[in-house]
Amino acid sequence: MENNGSCKNCRKNTLVPDDVTGNLVCTSCDVVQDFDNFQAHIGGVTGAAGTYVRVGTVGAGGTLNYKENKVFESQRLIMDITFKLGISGSKTNEIKVLAEKITEGEYGRGRWFTVFVGACAYVVMRKDGKMLPIVEVADVVDCDVYELGRMIGRVVGFVDLKLPEFDIVNCFERSIRSCPSFDRVSADTIGRMMQQGVFLVQCLIKWFITTGRRPIPVVAAVLVFVGELNEVPVNIDDVANELHVVVGTCKKRYKELLERLVEVARVLPWGKDVTVKNILRNAPFVIQYMEMKSNMICNGKRKSFEHVQSDIEGLLVDCLGKEIGYGICNTSSKDGNLDYFEVSHSSNLSQGSPDRFQISPECLSIIYSRFLDEVSFAKVSAERGMENRRKPQRSYDLQVCTDWWEGKSELSKKLVLMQIFDKDVGLDATPPSFVKGSLAKQRRQEKIINAKGRIHRIMNPYMSDSGNSKALCASEPEKTARKRKKIQMDIDWEDLIIETLLLHNVEDDEIVNGHYNVLLALHVFDNGIARLSSRNCNDDIM
Repeated sequence: MENNGSCKNCRKNTLVPDDVTGNLVCTSCDVVQDFDNFQAHIGGVTGAAGTYVRVGTVGAGGTLNYKENKVFESQRLIMDITFKLGISGSKTNEIKVLAEKITEGEYGRGRWFTVFVGACAYVVMRKDGKMLPIVEVADVVDCDVYELGRMIGRVVGFVDLKLPEFDIVNCFERSIRSCPSFDRVSADTIGRMMQQGVFLVQCLIKWFITTGRRPIPVVAAVLVFVGELNEVPVNIDDVANELHVVVGTCKKRYKELLERLVEVARVLPWGKDVTVKNILRNAPFVIQYMEMKSNMICNGKRKSFEHVQSDIEGLLVDCLGKEIGYGICNTSSKDGNLDYFEVSHSSNLSQGSPDRFQISPECLSIIYSRFLDEVSFAKVSAERGMENRRKPQRSYDLQVCTDWWEGKSELSKKLVLMQIFDKDVGLDATPPSFVKGSLAKQRRQEKIINAKGRIHRIMNPYMSDSGNSKALCASEPEKTARKRKKIQMDIDWEDLIIETLLLHNVEDDEIVNGHYNVLLALHVFDNGIARLSSRNCNDDIM
């Protein structure tokens, strides 16, 4: 044994060097001696190596461990996202296979991979016909809808896949089952609301409300409306938050739905009194009328009158014989004053061809006027004769909604697009974008006429029409004094652009379309550059 000094702990001369580290270790007490293995580095970089430097000890197996850890974390992220989206079973495996195929088995880490997994989930569900709104996926992966849409486009382009069209009816059925606002609603009410909602959604498709719009706000608007129609306490703000859409957009679609129903109600005898504020009271009659219209006409041929005879009689009795239309509680039908509202089943209306069933709007208006007079008279009599009785209040009981709805229309079931447009629901509306574009063109046409008038008056000040108080004139010469009368200018930036285009000889048909940037680039700025370049060329020639 080599004598290397005494141990600092037991003071014995039993120190030996360790084979791995080179430190001195006492064989008696197994204490490692500190700072006894110093070796001086002499000779620069070619000198002796340090004690703790060993080749291959740092990072051994690091690449393999990183890849395995990355794959494990990626698969766990896929499982977490699919669980939050309510996807399980074989669909989760399809998402894993799709992610592995696109990344070639490398997967990934970071925020982009989270968005990528959400895009794969959306593509797999959409390809299989399962409804998964993109806004819900964007909320789960915590990204913007546009960012997720770009990733979906890249995934679809990589696998060369054509996704089917978005099914708004399927989305409505899924939403009414998954929204927490309808958790406490009974199964019968949910079934009735689903039929009514599918009917209204397909009517909105026919009225072009869904054309070029995001479908989820339309679904939210219909959910709120059918909820109110069936006395389900629901708030549009809560439904919008549950469907991950903007509340303001949902309110706009809800207002458009009410406006379309008001337009349909114009054909009823009391249609002029129906507004957006009271359409909910008249909605049972309006929807019943729409349902009957869709049943009477099918593929351009009128059905037999026997199929809709009972529905028409029931509509006349409900609309003219009951007091629920305007919320009057008291009634005088017991006195037999309103017997003429009852439709006899043995009437001649059921005989002969359907063309013999003719009830003019004037006739219905007269009947409804008589109905209002008798109800008013009965109400005054009741107030005078029963002083101790509580005064009746104007109220509306939506419980009758469970009586009028039967769901016999084919629009209560899912139809293809052409079948929806073949149905008649009492209103043929134009797309809102077309109406907005037509109004914008009309407004631009008026601006063009006014701009031409201003240009003419400025170029010919003595021939201007002084009777037009709204005309723009920078100054008006006076005969008696050299004073200029200032007139308030009522023009905006669009008027100035139109004047500039007219001065550059742009046609009216081109200005009406409203593509101002293109027209300015073609006729104003390019002409100036062309004139400047031609002038420079002439100077060079000179």
